Amino acid sequence: MKTPLEKELERLQDELVDLGVMVERSLIDAVDILSRKRIEEAKRLIQADSEINRRRYQIESDTLVLIARQQPMAKDLRTLAAILEIAAELERIADYSKGIAKIVIQLGSKPLLKPLIDIPRMAALASDMLHRALLSFVDRDTRAAYSIPGEDQQIDDLYNQIYRELMTYVLADPRNIDDASHLMWVAHNLERSADRVVNICERVIFTVTGELIEFDSMPTLKSGNSGDEAESQ
Repeated sequence: MKTPLEKELERLQDELVDLGVMVERSLIDAVDILSRKRIEEAKRLIQADSEINRRRYQIESDTLVLIARQQPMAKDLRTLAAILEIAAELERIADYSKGIAKIVIQLGSKPLLKPLIDIPRMAALASDMLHRALLSFVDRDTRAAYSIPGEDQQIDDLYNQIYRELMTYVLADPRNIDDASHLMWVAHNLERSADRVVNICERVIFTVTGELIEFDSMPTLKSGNSGDEAESQ
């Protein structure tokens, strides 16, 4: 028979995974909405963010209540702390998706500066990394949690490639600067989403082992990123 604490831990983990599924989808949907210029769908994605926020804070509230009532120790306490941290990271990633939807509305019916090629690739990679990071938490799979952050370099490389390409448009015609800036914000939000996934992997490792790891300090895994910026204007 499971103890009350075990049952609640399992329930909270299920709620966290459900939240993660919503956030994964939001990344892909946001870029798809951008590529098809679906303004009404962008508005719906922005509105849906309030449900993600509500779920995040409900998880946080339930977790804090459980800590107060059950006074868990050692690994159980680390698990609850991880649920708090991961829920916050998921909510932040959803904010990046919302930021992309806002850009769609700002662009309106104006054509995109260029066809989207690398931006959808960034979204697919970031969403896949997030999916596997959440699985690593459910399975307590530290091997996966150690391996996923190395893939962030692919996201960074795509981001740099997009930057270089967009700069050629600006240099060719300075009037393109606003359109290029909008697409750079989209790429930026996706790059930061992947960085949040790396944070989740760090939390998984701490949950299982009690060891604090910072992948951004490891040059073989992460080339070094600046601090957190706003998701979009």
